[in-house]
Amino acid sequence: MNTRTSEPTDLNDEALRTRAVVCARGDAPFDYLITGGQIVDMVTSEIRAADIGLVGPLIASIHAPGQFIAAQKTIDATGKFITPGLIDSHMHVESSMVTPAIYAQTVVPRGVTTIVWDPHELGNVLGKDGVKWAVDATRNLPLRALVLAPSCVPAAPGLELSGADFDGTAMADILSWPEIAGVAEVMNMRGVINRTDRMTNIMQAGLASGKMVCGHARGLTGADLQAFMVAGVSSDHELTSNEDLLEKLRTGIHVEMRGSHDHLLPGFVKTLNELGFLPQTLSLCTDDVFPDDLAQKGGLDDVVRRLVSYGMPAIWALRAATLNAASRLGRADLGLIAAGKRADIAIFDDLENFVASHVFANGKLAAQNGTLCEPAPAQNSAVLHNTMKIAPLVSDDFRIRVEGNGSKARLATIDQPRFTRWGEITANIGNGFVIPPEETTLIAVAHRHGRADSRPRVGLLTGWGKWRGAVCTTVSHDSHNLTVFGGNAEDMAVAANAVIAAGGGMAVASDGKIDALLPLPLCGLLTDISMGETAQQFAAIRAATDRIVDWNPPYLVFKALFGATLACNVGPHQTDRGIADVISDSVLETPVLEIIP
Repeated sequence: MNTRTSEPTDLNDEALRTRAVVCARGDAPFDYLITGGQIVDMVTSEIRAADIGLVGPLIASIHAPGQFIAAQKTIDATGKFITPGLIDSHMHVESSMVTPAIYAQTVVPRGVTTIVWDPHELGNVLGKDGVKWAVDATRNLPLRALVLAPSCVPAAPGLELSGADFDGTAMADILSWPEIAGVAEVMNMRGVINRTDRMTNIMQAGLASGKMVCGHARGLTGADLQAFMVAGVSSDHELTSNEDLLEKLRTGIHVEMRGSHDHLLPGFVKTLNELGFLPQTLSLCTDDVFPDDLAQKGGLDDVVRRLVSYGMPAIWALRAATLNAASRLGRADLGLIAAGKRADIAIFDDLENFVASHVFANGKLAAQNGTLCEPAPAQNSAVLHNTMKIAPLVSDDFRIRVEGNGSKARLATIDQPRFTRWGEITANIGNGFVIPPEETTLIAVAHRHGRADSRPRVGLLTGWGKWRGAVCTTVSHDSHNLTVFGGNAEDMAVAANAVIAAGGGMAVASDGKIDALLPLPLCGLLTDISMGETAQQFAAIRAATDRIVDWNPPYLVFKALFGATLACNVGPHQTDRGIADVISDSVLETPVLEIIP
């Protein structure tokens, strides 16, 4: 199983079809025969007893229990439920901070057999080499990875600098690679709607390729949403409310309902239940799953599990995760347990906990009882090393410098996490630096890709609580520069230098010392250590952060650290160039607005 350019036509091999027909007639033994289980029918919503015969990568026969018994191998599924393999319609392997091989090792035993991967994190750090590595690293896995061409490298051109720049010409080149399945989420919404040359060229490259163009329509409504869609975008996963879900379903855009915003899911389930049926234009995705959550709860199986616990019929959740997703991808070979379809199959113990006892990928028994049957082959990761092109920093680098004489300064602030807005504050000046008021949090972003100066740009956050230390991360959407949050400059320097020395990653510091460190030496995004070790180190980062800041859900949460620099979203955001505002297409290099005598 891999990102093969021969799929799905590989199933049309004459010898394969002939052998499958012979077996379906009962004239030869199946390669595998799954007996005693109940098929969860994605077409009729029935749960019915049937046996399943497999020949190579094909489902050869769905027949009455006991009708045929001849098989090379038989799997007893008595009392279990048989579904198509789960399809994650939008995700980023990088969010789990492990390599694709380790990711496959974790999710395939849980019933996930296909992912649609936007590697824009790797693309933003390493350019085409990062995308090429993503393709190569998934080539021989027991997990089908449909790799997309990152459309927003960087996500907010002119407002930030990442490690590369993909314009329309670069996109056309990447889309010409046969392994690339389409255009990854288009996040520069204003550029698309305003028909800027850059985004028009990128969109046209996608449309000319004949491949799907995926979107990121956060906050778009009415005329803006219509304009975004007519430009060529055909999907969205950025849902913000029940009303947003309904509007997007009514427009006909394909909705990839994501599990990474759990606080919205109960409302979505209620809205869909009131609608009375599951729209065929709705699939499921994880988008982002942190290492500890992935290790403990799983990937798309966890999304299905939670939706059912919130009251969605199990057949709806499964249909969204299989047949609807396959339809969106244009993959008629996937998403159904039916003769002639591809043998991607999950066998679950029940339809509440969704624990998979067996998983078939492309007709092979890929996992059994929570473990891969064969180790997932790893890809050489040498090209991903040495991406931290930044020297050690000192505490003064994390202070807001004031030029000129005065006792006070009027400063611009970035107010509230997630849905940011402009604010202002007056602060005292001491020794040529702003003295941050008690109610503010420092944020600093330093360019780390070697394409510009690496002096940190420092700003002030309000609504982020009182910090008793600092957190540094190179996982910082979407340009993944070095980003540091803190209550004081000294701890910020300690955390930043630990991450720089580690080749990227995350660190928490307080009282002048490191409390937790997660090295991510592969592009500052990934590690090739085991899932268990990665989860453990990430959990330690999370726990250490909990000790230095008091969270206030749903917006002031740990995850907010990774999106605070997402400059393509509406509102001010700190970047390596200053405080960026996508609406005015401007950057404020320093937050100091006025020196007050």
